[in-house]
Amino acid sequence: MAYHLSLFFHAMLLRLLLLCPATTLAQNHTDHFALLAIKSGITHDPQRVLDSWNTSLHFCLWQGVTCGRRHARVTKLDLSSRSISGSLSPHIGNLSFLREIILHTNSFRGVIPPQIGGLFRLQTLHLGHNSFEGEVPASLSNCTRLHVLWLGHNNLFGKLPQQLSALVNLMVVVTHINGFTGGIPSFLANLTSLEAISASDNPLGGSIPNALGQLHNLKQVGFGNCELHGMIPSSMYNLTSLTILYLIDNQIGGDLPKDIGLQLPNIELFRIARNKFTGTIPFSFSNCSNLQDLSLSLNDFTGKINIDFRHMPNLWLLALFTNNLGSSQLDDMNFIDSMTNCSNLEIFLAHENQLGGVLPSSVGNLSSQLTSLSFAGNFIYGSLPSGIGNFVNLERLGMLDNRFTGVIPSELGNLRNLKLLELAYNNFTGNIPDFIGNMSLLIQLNLAGNRLEGQIPRNLGKCTSLSYLDLSKNNLTDAIPQELFQLSALSIALDLSDNHLTGPVPQEIGKLKSLMVLDVSQNDLVGAIPSAIGSCTSLEYLYLQANSFQGPIPLTMSALRGIRTLNLSSNNFSGQIPRFLEQLNLSSLDLSFNNFYGEVPMGGIFKNASAAEIGGNSGLCGGIRELGLPKCAMSAARLRKGSQMSRAILVVIPLCSLLVVAMVFALLFYLRRRRRHTQPTGASLMQPFSRVSYGSILKGTNGFSHQNMIGTGGFGVVYKGILEPDVEMVAIKVLKLGNQGALRSFMAECEALKNIRHRNLVKIITSCSSVDFQGNDFKALIYEYMPNGSLERWLHPCSEHETETEEVPHRLSLGQRVLIATDVAHAINYLHQESEVPIIHCDLKPSNILLDSDMVAHVSDFGMAKLLPLKPVESSSIGIRGTIGYAAPEYGFGSEMTKEGDIYSFGILLLEMMTGRRPTDQIFQEGLNLHGYVKMALPDRFMSITDPTLWQALEEEMEAANMNREDEAKKQRRLEDCMILLGRIGLACSMESARERMGTSEIIHELHRINGIILNLN
Repeated sequence: MAYHLSLFFHAMLLRLLLLCPATTLAQNHTDHFALLAIKSGITHDPQRVLDSWNTSLHFCLWQGVTCGRRHARVTKLDLSSRSISGSLSPHIGNLSFLREIILHTNSFRGVIPPQIGGLFRLQTLHLGHNSFEGEVPASLSNCTRLHVLWLGHNNLFGKLPQQLSALVNLMVVVTHINGFTGGIPSFLANLTSLEAISASDNPLGGSIPNALGQLHNLKQVGFGNCELHGMIPSSMYNLTSLTILYLIDNQIGGDLPKDIGLQLPNIELFRIARNKFTGTIPFSFSNCSNLQDLSLSLNDFTGKINIDFRHMPNLWLLALFTNNLGSSQLDDMNFIDSMTNCSNLEIFLAHENQLGGVLPSSVGNLSSQLTSLSFAGNFIYGSLPSGIGNFVNLERLGMLDNRFTGVIPSELGNLRNLKLLELAYNNFTGNIPDFIGNMSLLIQLNLAGNRLEGQIPRNLGKCTSLSYLDLSKNNLTDAIPQELFQLSALSIALDLSDNHLTGPVPQEIGKLKSLMVLDVSQNDLVGAIPSAIGSCTSLEYLYLQANSFQGPIPLTMSALRGIRTLNLSSNNFSGQIPRFLEQLNLSSLDLSFNNFYGEVPMGGIFKNASAAEIGGNSGLCGGIRELGLPKCAMSAARLRKGSQMSRAILVVIPLCSLLVVAMVFALLFYLRRRRRHTQPTGASLMQPFSRVSYGSILKGTNGFSHQNMIGTGGFGVVYKGILEPDVEMVAIKVLKLGNQGALRSFMAECEALKNIRHRNLVKIITSCSSVDFQGNDFKALIYEYMPNGSLERWLHPCSEHETETEEVPHRLSLGQRVLIATDVAHAINYLHQESEVPIIHCDLKPSNILLDSDMVAHVSDFGMAKLLPLKPVESSSIGIRGTIGYAAPEYGFGSEMTKEGDIYSFGILLLEMMTGRRPTDQIFQEGLNLHGYVKMALPDRFMSITDPTLWQALEEEMEAANMNREDEAKKQRRLEDCMILLGRIGLACSMESARERMGTSEIIHELHRINGIILNLN
């Protein structure tokens, strides 16, 4: 009906305008010129809304403009959700008949024009979701007819001016997500017509004014995350019309009044989570029949849960977790009997409390709509009720860390939508049920710390979505089934420790290429470490201790460049400690209580006696002084003992010496042969410059042919080629020595790569410093070849740098982009924090991020790198370091190169990965840059500026998965949340002030968290 009336009035207006004489239309020059001034302040109009704002149409017919029927004056300006950028002209104050200004969800910047205060007819001012800055003009107090003041989600700061107390007709005040300070304004109590206040996410400080209790029309109050303290004033509980009270994430404390449910009978949403409330939960909540959302979590509530939920049919979320509820008594769980009428309940979280007793069978009568149910971290005992199998929509079931006994009920097999199942640290017995293998959507399975026995079911291999599997601390026996190693999605952890598993670890372990943590310690496993473990290139933590493994440490483990913790203690490993362990990124190494012998290395992890445990190996010698080992020249007896020679042979000194000499020569021959037939494993193995000749490079690149060229830059051209006698492809960077700074770049890169090694840094193999066939100087660096090229060609496949022979890459999914960003963040963290000499890269950008065959990212091109302990290179010799758009703004003013400069470049890189736009895109003009472009769009319009190929990849993925619409919508919402989080990280890293930029450890933590969310969606 409203729609048809709108059409009718619009038609009538058009008819009146056509019938009016030209002199009448020409009268309102003021409105006409004011609108043109507003148009002139708009710099970006992607939807071409303002194309209609021209002289061929009367301004009353312009898009977004509404005029009154009597005077043909502008009464409403609505340009909401148009992706408009620019500033709001002060001439808006000349539209004196305006009743509504609706500009929300755009990218307006600058101050709110104080001239708006002259619009005495104004009733609605909606400027939310923009980038307005500065303080709120006090002149708005003149708009005494104002009903709605909506300023949320901008960059406003300061205090709301006291003069706004004159707006006695205000009904809605929204200021959330800004920078307002100075406490909750006390003058709000004068606005007796107020129905809604939303000021969450402002650093207001102070306490809630008692005077707010005078606003008897108030229905909605939101002060979440406002740094408030004190207590809720008793007067607030007199607001019987209140439907929403949102106070999460503050420092508010005290007890809730016992009659709160009688005082607030109409409450629908009551959220006070993450505060300091104490006392018991009032029974009177039972009177709140309209309650939909009750969140009391993360407080200090105590006592039993005595609410009678029978009259809450609309309740969909009940969050009571992380309190001290319950008394560990038999009747703690009786409240569940009253919840069977909560037919809309979807989320029920009561973990981390003191709840005791038996989980009643009535839990099976809860809402069939449940998606999340958690009682983890309590004192519940008895068997797990089979009725839980009724929750066919359940996605997360958390019962870990209780005292449940008996077998895992077979009815859980009905939960085919389950993604997270946590039953760890109880007393479950029997076998691991076979039905778990039918839960194809399961992402996390944790059964650790029970008394489960028997074999690990082979059909767990059907759980193809598993990213986390923990079966540790049980009584499992027999061999590890090979099917577990077919789970390619396992990326977080596989923990089988502290069982009675037997047999060897199968070679199929090499298929777990994405796994971060592998723990098979405290078992009865035998045999050698499978050589295929070298394919697990994502491993960061490897625990093999307390088994019966034997043999040497395989050479293939040198490929584990990301390994941080390696524990091989209490086994029967033998041989010498491999030198490649010096080159790994280890922070903890335990080789104790084995049969290793010979010289202990002195580099890498072995420099730190507290980080490298080697005790219990009687045949070791040498190493750093702190180890207290004998010198190798004085330890023949220990070497013989470590080699497990019999006591009879120990007596024959000459024969022993002969054997030792023979072993040394054999070892030297072996190492020499290995160096000859294998690639160097790190920058420290870089051969002398004369190792590769100009002729072999010329031949290997087909005469530096255009077909072999894979990249070009200011200081060099990169070719792919094969250098005889090897047969593997390499990347060859040929320096442009005629370009100023090229030689310095060559030396800087050699110096930077000399002593660094990390799985996410490009690996230099060797170099060449020679002359070409015309006698000209020639220098080149030879790197490991990256088959998937640079990130540049994946983000911008139509780049002018693409050659005709190159295949256009597939689209990058969101998950791939997050993993690539994580790889780059790890590389930066290593360079800044973990390298022996801290290094600043100075030129992070997509063309310097290379992708190997597994799409693992490697940071390359250290031609501009700076080693912090060295004297800074004079900037005049090579100009400002970095690339325009990626270089930190302070570099343009001659500032020293800093770690924060790399963080800025990473932030811009991340924003480019999300938007698909280079920082040098043509749209970035007149002061607008990529940082500002994203900032103006976050969060509500961020999806409209993201790289379109992200959505294309997602649609293809969903189509392939044959998902229903509801699941698609849920997944899309979660992915949108992840994208917004990534956008915020990019902004936090690319702040103009270096001191405000995010640190590498926080970046890595946030990226891993986002990656976990994405994995849980698959």
